[in-house]
Amino acid sequence: MAKKAARKSSNKKSKASKAKKQTSMRIRRWLSRTALGVVVFVVGLVALFSVVNPPVTHTIWSEWRRLGKVERDWVPIEEISPIMARAVVAAEDANFCLHWGFDVEAIRDALEDGGSRGASTITQQVVKNVFLWQGRSWIRKALETSITPVVEIVWSKQRILEVYLNVAETGQGMFGVEAAAQGNFNVSAAQLSQVQAARIAAILPSPRNRSVTDPSVRTRRRAAAILDGAATIRADGRADCFED
Repeated sequence: MAKKAARKSSNKKSKASKAKKQTSMRIRRWLSRTALGVVVFVVGLVALFSVVNPPVTHTIWSEWRRLGKVERDWVPIEEISPIMARAVVAAEDANFCLHWGFDVEAIRDALEDGGSRGASTITQQVVKNVFLWQGRSWIRKALETSITPVVEIVWSKQRILEVYLNVAETGQGMFGVEAAAQGNFNVSAAQLSQVQAARIAAILPSPRNRSVTDPSVRTRRRAAAILDGAATIRADGRADCFED
């Protein structure tokens, strides 16, 4: 009797162990398939947006819900003043043409500075704006870091900059440089002057708190520095990857 009871107990334990293993395998398969599905979806979306303009972003949608409307007019990069494109690159990512999504030198400088300044490239900002959401979190940063190289591989530098110029927040309820040009100066993005382009680029780090038409002394100084930077990257070839 004792032996039968022991065998029954052993069989039960064996069955329970098999059931646990089977459940664990099912969970692993489900997680693997889910992860693969997410990767395929993201890569497919990146490929789609290389030729199709993103219809909306999380930030645009959030602002539309908050304000009831937003200003945004998509224009191809060919219809944007070259100085506007150079000004944005000079202001946000001077080595845009030299890196593959991450500016190692900027990251190193930011770390040495105690993290008080950002080191995000234009590509990283496009990934955040188009595919993710605003805010600081390790999850978002990890996703951004994973998607950025994919965008760099699939999109051209010109396409990355074109999308950035059309989705970046440029004022209260305002997105893209066309909306900023029309709303602030009553001209199209193609007609922006050097000073106008530099002022739009100067407010990008904080577009809701800085004014393009009534710039502070700090914004004026930054705009002047941006103009110098734009001339520099044009002269040394760091604008070649997005200019015809």
